[in-house]
Amino acid sequence: HNPMTMAMGNAGDMQKAIAMLDEVKQSIINAYEIKSGLSRSKLSKLMDEETWMNANRAIELRLADGILEDERKAPINEASFDFSCKAVNQALINKLAIKARQERAGRSIDTLMERLNLISH
Repeated sequence: HNPMTMAMGNAGDMQKAIAMLDEVKQSIINAYEIKSGLSRSKLSKLMDEETWMNANRAIELRLADGILEDERKAPINEASFDFSCKAVNQALINKLAIKARQERAGRSIDTLMERLNLISH
């Protein structure tokens, strides 16, 4: 994905934030280009599209050298994955909701779920 930030201020401040993000993106592309040999335009497109891939695909594109495996875990399904920001956000909300239910830290689950849903939208 592309680099992200939060900024506030006037138009000049926003332009500085945009310039910084553009510079960071180019630095990331530089590193990916050196590692993989892929074209800058292909790498930029992968970042723009928030491309997710499994370890085998990353190795195939020369973005990774190998796979670290935990011998205690079951083998991973090697199918490629396609995630969206919404799916990732929902997965986080689900995990936080489970954690909140486990802790029951004096707040009602309904109140916590309302707050989590506000964060996701």
